[in-house]
Amino acid sequence: MAGPIAVLFDIDETLVHTGGSGARSWAWAFDRLHGVAADIGKHTSAGETDPQVGRETFRAVLGREPSHDEMARLYAAYLWHLAEDIRASAGYRVMDGVEDTLRRITDAGIILGLISGAMEGAARIKMEPGGLGRYFVFGAYGSDSPDRAEITRLAMAKAARLHGHDLGRSDVYVVGDTPRDIEAAHAANATAVGVASGHYSAAELRAAEADHVLTSLTEPFPHT
Repeated sequence: MAGPIAVLFDIDETLVHTGGSGARSWAWAFDRLHGVAADIGKHTSAGETDPQVGRETFRAVLGREPSHDEMARLYAAYLWHLAEDIRASAGYRVMDGVEDTLRRITDAGIILGLISGAMEGAARIKMEPGGLGRYFVFGAYGSDSPDRAEITRLAMAKAARLHGHDLGRSDVYVVGDTPRDIEAAHAANATAVGVASGHYSAAELRAAEADHVLTSLTEPFPHT
């Protein structure tokens, strides 16, 4: 079977574990700007985009809709703290098998991209300690759209421009650790590869109808 032309990776719990840097940084931003305690884990779920996380947490802890200016300040504070926190995060790690998998995919002549619910700035920060940014040619992020399916379509369009023609389902693999990643891949007409390296088991990813399921990226990557 022919392999993919492009492989698009989620970041959190697929490529890296930040050791809680994101949650700590959102909490710091809310405390600094609004003087309130904010635990994003109480108000959001895995796989949501940064704009969704910020807005839903804001509504929950402040009881109203945020203004554009308030969200802009919140994003800036979050990113500032994240850049500092992630360098000192004792729990930060690159997930098992990631670097070998990325090398094998690029050695096979397949282009790599990112799909992340994180804002582009946050995505770049999260990759820095592990030195993973060097593998990825392009990406689409939560700052491009609050909708993961649209983020996936945007990344696929970038891959198509780089390749020179439209890409179909078998041409693009989307790799993620949550059912949201799988749903977004299928909505964008891509092949979904679930990796049970985060909060969801292999059985849960199969139930979400992933086309391929790996327990971790130490397993052989499909069709490469």
